[in-house]
Amino acid sequence: MANITIEPASAERFADVQHAITGGGDGPSCQCQWWTMPNAEFRSLTRADKEVRFEEELGAPVSPGLIAYVDNVPAGWVRVGPRTLQARIARTRLVTSGSPEPLDDPTVWAVTCFVIRRDHRGIGLAHLLLDAAIEYAQDHGARVIEGYPVDTTEVKRSASELFHGTLAMFEESGFSVASRPSNGRAVMTLSLPVAAT
Repeated sequence: MANITIEPASAERFADVQHAITGGGDGPSCQCQWWTMPNAEFRSLTRADKEVRFEEELGAPVSPGLIAYVDNVPAGWVRVGPRTLQARIARTRLVTSGSPEPLDDPTVWAVTCFVIRRDHRGIGLAHLLLDAAIEYAQDHGARVIEGYPVDTTEVKRSASELFHGTLAMFEESGFSVASRPSNGRAVMTLSLPVAAT
């Protein structure tokens, strides 16, 4: 049985994050920066530019994501944080037309990206990362957490195209569908209890 642990990412763990996101999909070229800036800016940056921004982001007091380790090997990544720190969210029609929450509310967090290395798929890492992201958001003052997953019963996607997560996975973690503003996608929400102080 594999030993699976999940930890907040940090600048000190940057090499681990790189290992986790480079095992399949667009992780290497994206550097998980797609949600953090407008499209024109994203397209103007090189991979090296994005790596620098990503490492700087990981130095923040509250990490923008979590890393899953399988037997101490970095195997998966999830981005989770306030929507206000993920600039593209406020420019995304799926969210602006489908979310019931004010776009400028810092207590609304979002889970926006999963990357699981090919050699660690099929063991439930994305689901474990989602559950850890919920706990992390709650511990850091989130009131509501949103996700924008793919409904695989409506549209077929390759494993690498499921970086938003799947509707079924979010439902299993307690999220409810707030809206379905486009075919095959949903805005899902989960209200969080106030963390004890």
